Amino acid sequence: MLKKNPLKLNKLQLRTLVLAQVLANDQGAPGDGSGEITLPHLPHAHGDHVHIGAFTVSARDISGFTNPAVWTILTRKGLVRDTGTPGITLTADGLAYDTGLSDRFVTPSDH
Repeated sequence: MLKKNPLKLNKLQLRTLVLAQVLANDQGAPGDGSGEITLPHLPHAHGDHVHIGAFTVSARDISGFTNPAVWTILTRKGLVRDTGTPGITLTADGLAYDTGLSDRFVTPSDH
């Protein structure tokens, strides 16, 4: 049986990772490594929400996108890779990591 959240990510790190996974599935491009997906840019909120693919997400739930400490931890844990360019690359492990949140922060967009 797999342990839930084996890397002991905090809530902000988990939210940031799951939303990056959604972005990777929607608009990512293959990265340099096997199984990696590069996100050329991260979305910015407009008003109180942001569009991520077909979903609308509360602006407060993407606060990790602009928090360098979150990306430092996700990089240290091997879930993302800093390429030195704008955007972020999710590793194969980052794409496969089960945050347990995939259905919590996304709702179909009404516009």
